[in-house]
Amino acid sequence: MIPLAHTLDESGLPRHQPVPGADITHYHHPHFVRSEPGPGDGWEQFFSWAFTGLEEHPKVPSEVCRDGSVSGEKFQALRDQYRVAEILWSKARLRLQAVPLLRRAAPLWQVWTAARDDLRSVFAQVWHTEDGRWRAQLLRLTDAEQDTRTAAAAWDAVAAQLAQFTHEQIVVAGEAEELPLTTIACEIGLDASDWHIAWHRDYTDRSPWYGDGQLLADALNHEIDNQRERLREVDDLTPPRTEIGEAS
Repeated sequence: MIPLAHTLDESGLPRHQPVPGADITHYHHPHFVRSEPGPGDGWEQFFSWAFTGLEEHPKVPSEVCRDGSVSGEKFQALRDQYRVAEILWSKARLRLQAVPLLRRAAPLWQVWTAARDDLRSVFAQVWHTEDGRWRAQLLRLTDAEQDTRTAAAAWDAVAAQLAQFTHEQIVVAGEAEELPLTTIACEIGLDASDWHIAWHRDYTDRSPWYGDGQLLADALNHEIDNQRERLREVDDLTPPRTEIGEAS
């Protein structure tokens, strides 16, 4: 199989040249093949095949800490090896988790954008509706609001899962090694550049510090509130029917 190379520089890690001493090959990760000099004075880690995300979380075996024959340099080399493995594994796991959700999310985003555009269109038509037909148009507006709220809720449900998976990948790999969902989406032929996915805490903590106004449903409610406030302003400025009749 073609070796998978990953430089320690790309992980933001210090580079440690393998040193002679105790044999630590039995502590290597099962995918590990070798380390060799990379660009400059760095070292590259080679693995026998790409991680699938189904493997156990790569961690330096606990026995290493109890093995007095493992020098500090050897221990650091193992830590670097497993750190790279951990980063690669976290990205593979995110792909494994996210791909089916991204495929499921794509049509939900289309439903949302269609419902949002319809809501805005129905609201715009209010201003071109004759006075005698306002009630019917307002009923269409409330129907459009409900359809859009349903679409927003469906989107936020799947976005919450995607946000959680992304958070878990960052916890493992660090922000410098974050794998954007837009990158994974592009790999499977989807354009997620305008998808609304909030921070994972926004979906779980609805306190004033987290989640307030960050979900798609929050943005929608804000837009609907603005629309209704505009309608109330017009209603307040419109004279009662009796006054209209007397004026005529």
